[in-house]
Amino acid sequence: MLSRDLLTQTLPHLKMQDKIYSAIQLMADYHITHLPVVDDEKYLGLVSEEMLLHADDDNATIDTFQQGFINISVKDSEHLLSAIQETVENELSIMPVVNEDNELLGCITKAELLKNASDFMSLNEPGAVIVLEMDPRQYSFNELSRLVESNDAQITQLNTSTDIESGVMIVTIKINKAEVADLVASLQRHEYNVKYYFGEELYENEVRSNYENLMNYLKI
Repeated sequence: MLSRDLLTQTLPHLKMQDKIYSAIQLMADYHITHLPVVDDEKYLGLVSEEMLLHADDDNATIDTFQQGFINISVKDSEHLLSAIQETVENELSIMPVVNEDNELLGCITKAELLKNASDFMSLNEPGAVIVLEMDPRQYSFNELSRLVESNDAQITQLNTSTDIESGVMIVTIKINKAEVADLVASLQRHEYNVKYYFGEELYENEVRSNYENLMNYLKI
């Protein structure tokens, strides 16, 4: 899924001579804290609500803050995951999407990114989640896949990350069945450290609770 497929065309953009008070009002109307600035269709950067609220005169124009524009965007040919990474790392409420000529094509809201990330990771599909901890040298997708399939299941999503301090690899597996007791026992017999899992009894409640906590944290 590419960035161009997620564009929200209804979000406004600013021009250099727009008034600061008008920009603040637009952010409130659209429930976002950033807006892109465009000059002759070229993308110049983002302004933030925090930046504008510190203005001495809200009748001043946006070009007052040109030196402070946030110069972040993704190309329309970049993947969804790139947009998510840039949005999270820079704590943005929207992600501008530009073409090769740096022309603004539109923006993707954080809420839309979260929704598409959920679809991309098949979180709405029935099944269970198992989280493993291991030495990176122990990781083998083929071995994990074999163990899962030997328990009459299939891997529908697999993600890995590494703890920088400890060097431990975290492997999160989504499978297409909710009953995981036999699979967990099989993994443990093969000396995998099962950190935790969400099976038939726990999965639905845990995911709902985690989702609600995430939404409250992001204040969406």
